[in-house]
This record gives sequence, structure tokens and C-alpha cells, in this order.
Amino acid sequence: MIIGMGTAINVLTVVFGSTLGLFVGHRLRERTRSLITDALGLVTLLIAADAAMEVSNVDLTDAVGTSAPTLIVLGSLVIGGLIGSWLRVEDRLESFGGWLQKRLSRMPGGHAPSESRQRFIEGYVTSSLVFCVGPLTILGSINEGIGNGADQLILKAMLDGFASLAFAASFGIGVMASALSVAVVQGSLTALAFAAGSFVPDPHLLALTATGGLILIGVALRLLKIKSIPVGDLLPALLIAPLLTQFAIVLR
Repeated sequence: MIIGMGTAINVLTVVFGSTLGLFVGHRLRERTRSLITDALGLVTLLIAADAAMEVSNVDLTDAVGTSAPTLIVLGSLVIGGLIGSWLRVEDRLESFGGWLQKRLSRMPGGHAPSESRQRFIEGYVTSSLVFCVGPLTILGSINEGIGNGADQLILKAMLDGFASLAFAASFGIGVMASALSVAVVQGSLTALAFAAGSFVPDPHLLALTATGGLILIGVALRLLKIKSIPVGDLLPALLIAPLLTQFAIVLR
């Protein structure tokens, strides 16, 4: 299969699922749309917990010791959160979502009521994080880039297609815009893996996946309306986790 085909399929399923969601969304009661979002929050929580459990994977503990993995994840989130807060990643994601909303809006003057704008931004940011932070995003993109096939990304594409249908029914067209995030994030990871080969050792990838799992828990809490965590500000933690893993290996 052509390198990058997995990401292309993923983008198409998000667009197709969002289109179906927009088509049936107005036929669903507010209570039903809210229930769909809650169900997605619960499933996201399940996927996140499964990824976070990689913190106890034997390949990681053998490389850094039994107590270090938790400290690596903690350090990654704290340092990444400080960096993300300083860079205002969450605010910039929301601003980009607002900019896209203005470009896509068909309303006179390109403006929309604040409620519609917020709904667009919430749909774009939430779906972008769900589609781009999960372990399948990282593992699938890297595996496709190094020539191991696009099976994982195709599986992810099917999951994202159903998720985007449900998200679009609840949040609207902002979910469709997240296909751009999928293309950029997964395309970049695949291209980087293709250029560098298998550039992330297993322990580093496991620490990154566990950190991403905890970030996804934050997304699930937002979907379930339990706590609105600025999850975007935590994204730099995904870069910090492999660095701290290497530091722990050197110290050991």
C-alpha cells in the first residue's frame, strides 16, 4: 500500500461520518445528542485507560526500573503542561477553530452567533484531540511510515468514522474541520517515520503512549462534562515523555 494511504482513508472517513452526522443531527433531540456525547466520553475513557496502562509494560519497566515509569509520565505532564500553558496551545487551537468557523460560515458577513461559534470550536477542538492524541494515531502513523502497513490506521479510520458521525450530530460542522488536524498530525508523523526509519525505541514509545492515555482521560472528562481540563496545553507532554525516558535510561 502507498505510504500515507492510511491517513488519506482516515480523513475521508471523518468527512463522510461528519456529513452523515450533520444530515441526521437535526432529527435528533437535544437529549439524544447529549447521550451520544456521553457514550463517546465513556468509550474514550476506556481507550484512554487501556493506553495509560502501558506505564506498567514490561519493556518499559525493564528499561527504566519499576518505579520510574510513573515518574516519567508525571514529569511529562507537568513539564509539558508548563510549556503548553506558556505557549497557550489550548487558546491557539480555539482561535484556529474560530478562524475556520468564520471561513466556513455561510451566514451574511461571515459571522455567527456566539453560541454557534462556541459549538463549532468545541466540536473542532474536542474531535481533533480525540482523533489525534490516541495511541493508534502514534503507533499507526509510525508503523505505516516505516513500512509495516496501514492496518492500524485503517482500524482507527473506521473508529473515527463512527465517532465523527456521533460528534457531528452533537457539535455540528466543526467536527468535519478536524479532518484537517488528522491530515496534518498523522501525515507529519508518517513522513517523519518514513524519513527516519524506526526512530523511537519501544520504551520511549510506551512512555509516550501512556502519557497520551492520560491526556485522553482529560478529553473524556470534558466530554462527560465532569471537568473542563485545558487538554491542548498538555500536548507538549507527548514530546517530553521520550526525552525523560532516555534521561532515566542514562541515569540507570
